[in-house]
Amino acid sequence: MAKVKKKIKTIKVDADKCNGCRSCEIACSSFHAIPKYSSNNPARSRIQVVTNRSKDIWLPVFAGEYTPAECMGRDIYIIDGKEYSECDFCRAVCPSRDIFKEPDSGLPLKCDMCESDPPLEKPKCVEWCLNDVLKYEETEEEVEESETPSDMEIGLESIINKYGIDKVTDAVARLSQKSETKA
Repeated sequence: MAKVKKKIKTIKVDADKCNGCRSCEIACSSFHAIPKYSSNNPARSRIQVVTNRSKDIWLPVFAGEYTPAECMGRDIYIIDGKEYSECDFCRAVCPSRDIFKEPDSGLPLKCDMCESDPPLEKPKCVEWCLNDVLKYEETEEEVEESETPSDMEIGLESIINKYGIDKVTDAVARLSQKSETKA
């Protein structure tokens, strides 16, 4: 495949500065509400602050790709005297956690860097971070050209994995019949 120049958007996290205010979660969930800013539910946020108050741990983690299977990693990391489980750093939406799943439908959520039209200068979580924990950067890199699945394909795969292809196919058939009778 050919190499193409691609704009890479990243958010760097300085976890040592995080005090757990969760303004990033609120800004994200409000931005992604439908319609925008109409509600605020941090469970719908594409960033979650992993906390362990007794150990003074505050770690912002962004939603990543959907994975249909659990990983086998259950390692513990000690950083600056604080214990973190491997899951704390994981960005994947997986069956073993409810984090990064739409609370009503169970569909996976993924950080989209607050893509909008017109484009924002920086994602809302970065804009509203009170302690400069989150830093937005754009770089240009040469990468292999590849096809990535759409959000709809990822959502359908998640539903198929949860309910099975037969139930999903039957539901789509029923819905298409309902829409034909309405037309």
